[in-house]
Amino acid sequence: MSARGTPPTLVLDDRVTLAQFAEVVRGGARVQLAEAARERVAASRALVERMVAEGEPVYGVNTGFGKFQAVRIALGELRALQRNLLVSHAIGVGEPLPSEVVRGMLLLRAQALAVGASGVRPELIERLLAFLDEDVHPVVPSQGSVGASGDLAPLAHMALPVIGEGEVEHRGRVRPAGEVLAELGMEPLELEAKEGLALVNGTQAMASLLALVLLDADVLVRSADVAAAMSVEALKGSHRPFDEAVARLRPHPGAATVATNMRALLRDSPLNASHADCDKVQDAYSLRAVPQVHGAVRDALTYVRGVLETELASVTDNPLLIVEEGRALSAGNFHGEPLAFAADHAKVALAELANIAERRVEQMLNPALSGLPAFLAADGGLDSGLMISQYTAAALVSENKVLAHPASVDSIPTSANQEDHVSMGTIACRQARMVLENVTWVIAIEVMSAAQALDFRAGLRPGVGVHAAHQRVRRELPHLERDVYLRPGLDAVRELVRSGELVRSAEEAAGALA
Repeated sequence: MSARGTPPTLVLDDRVTLAQFAEVVRGGARVQLAEAARERVAASRALVERMVAEGEPVYGVNTGFGKFQAVRIALGELRALQRNLLVSHAIGVGEPLPSEVVRGMLLLRAQALAVGASGVRPELIERLLAFLDEDVHPVVPSQGSVGASGDLAPLAHMALPVIGEGEVEHRGRVRPAGEVLAELGMEPLELEAKEGLALVNGTQAMASLLALVLLDADVLVRSADVAAAMSVEALKGSHRPFDEAVARLRPHPGAATVATNMRALLRDSPLNASHADCDKVQDAYSLRAVPQVHGAVRDALTYVRGVLETELASVTDNPLLIVEEGRALSAGNFHGEPLAFAADHAKVALAELANIAERRVEQMLNPALSGLPAFLAADGGLDSGLMISQYTAAALVSENKVLAHPASVDSIPTSANQEDHVSMGTIACRQARMVLENVTWVIAIEVMSAAQALDFRAGLRPGVGVHAAHQRVRRELPHLERDVYLRPGLDAVRELVRSGELVRSAEEAAGALA
């Protein structure tokens, strides 16, 4: 927010950064079209109109779609062609996408059109931006995209309200789009040649999903480091595996970053000093290899971020208008394979955070491994303690293994084999969001377990960052003296993890975590 409390304004030109995406989608920033973009868009529109006037056959402008590409459409029916495209393609199913995903779709579709290679009128882009500014969120079913030819069904649902059709969520209520537009003084637009196709040919559903996953993963990987440090202290694990020399001899960037974080979180630990002369030579891998595993997750997400950043500066339309050369190119920029691979990569990487965290939970709950009371229950037998929390973590980890199967290895031909290879990228991105949600719960279970285990090390203060995180957890969730209804406490810890509050608490004592 600005000093006066009004949302900031993003001037949309030809690309969107991930930070700008977050400002609009989650921060409510307003968006206006840059003058340079308006000029480019107008030039591309002029090219479409010239092609229409000259009768030059251009896919989707004066021809049918998909298998109907060879069917020429009469000049007087070009507007009907574009409307028909939207209403016929809006046949997705499943639960609606969350409003933040839809906001991302609106922003990213406007970005792609603003490059000036799609042949739409500026007012079409401005309508998408008006939906953002007025919190008019089209109802978009989550299932139905195969991730090539663009996110056809999701984008068609997103675009329906532009012409006054479909449903929107506005001020907490789902209503017919026409009613809401009338209340806001917006006339439905009549689409001109090419505009319907330009709205639905793109990767914006998968891109929005993946962008939100990356924003949340940025917090989650640091929360996972805090959770791991808490577990190391709770289990009296060695700090030696986090020595700078270890990462120097195998210099993967992510491992070096995680090792640095671990050293900061564990700094000045009397608890560590208390077991300096113990006869244990090495800890279990889930403790000793935190930098190598958490670091590999970070490196994988760095690759994913690079793919997404390219996508946020791309045109995924078809055909593409090369205005300076006066020609249209039918090509395959709508194909979701880059994002499909990236989302599958993210799924695998994030799932590993839960895999190793669940093993640390087992280390703490199993008395044969921890030296602590069984299941961290003071009166074991009468009380079960945190026994079943590990079951929940195991179930989530197992579910992630199913979700992590790569969606991108599948393809089913569509449109009578005209579209004979598709990416399934939207499925991959939806699954990545599900995996991230599961991982967040598992990290929360580890934090809850580590806090309980640290209580049994009373009198031995852990490292500065771990101590601060432990204290923050205890403000939301008291020590488990006896069996109680655990879910509300887990909900509270999960929110600490999800929001980044756990990380911020640790950083106040340990310094900023990378």
